[in-house]
Amino acid sequence: MRYATREIRLASALVEAADTLVEGFEAIRYLQRVSDHCVELLNARAAGVMLIDGGRSVSLAASSRYEQVALNLLEAQHGGGPCLDSYGSGEPVPPVSIRLAHADARWPDFTERALRHGIVTTFAVPLRRRGNLLGALNVFVPTLLDSNPADDATSELHVAQALADAAALGLQNRSTYAQYRDLSGQLQAALSSRVRIEQAKGMLAERWSVHADEAFMALRQYARRHRLPLDQVASAVVGGVVDDAELRRESGTGADGLA
Repeated sequence: MRYATREIRLASALVEAADTLVEGFEAIRYLQRVSDHCVELLNARAAGVMLIDGGRSVSLAASSRYEQVALNLLEAQHGGGPCLDSYGSGEPVPPVSIRLAHADARWPDFTERALRHGIVTTFAVPLRRRGNLLGALNVFVPTLLDSNPADDATSELHVAQALADAAALGLQNRSTYAQYRDLSGQLQAALSSRVRIEQAKGMLAERWSVHADEAFMALRQYARRHRLPLDQVASAVVGGVVDDAELRRESGTGADGLA
């Protein structure tokens, strides 16, 4: 029954991890929730995510439970640790005894801090999506993992990896969504700008009784002379807040028509 319950909680956590296409999305807050789920599902003391780019840590997020402990342990890995090892290999780092690792001088800064915080075991899994590595999820456990085959280290790694994979997918989907949203905004802005320019050009051509090309030339010359964006000049024309006489001189058109 305990495992069935954990499966249900894991399924719920994976669904939540997929929900990144929302307004007000914050990556650190999102990764904190993923870490919280990891702590709850694995009975860990704390957990955290290190986002890595080019082999260097670029962002840290930690579980709300023992947040400062997790952040301290993530920060201690600048000289090496489970996160960097997992990211470097693209594979999980199986559960490691902190005392044994410290005795072997493996990750000395990290293991020293882990011992001070009462961490007995640690393991890490990569955040990866189709070969694209984003970082690693690190779990900090206050006990040795149960050697019972039904609850062995492989099971714990599978749960952590499922959460890490879901987080990587969620982050990648969010990045793609943001890129397309930005592109859509740029295209909409360009279209709106073009509409204003055409509107201003038509207004001037009718007002001055000249060809539309003459009106556009006046807009362009005025914008260049005053070092203003063409769209800004067009908006001023549409809004009626530009000096019409000065603008008209740019087209070579006099007050009575063509010069």
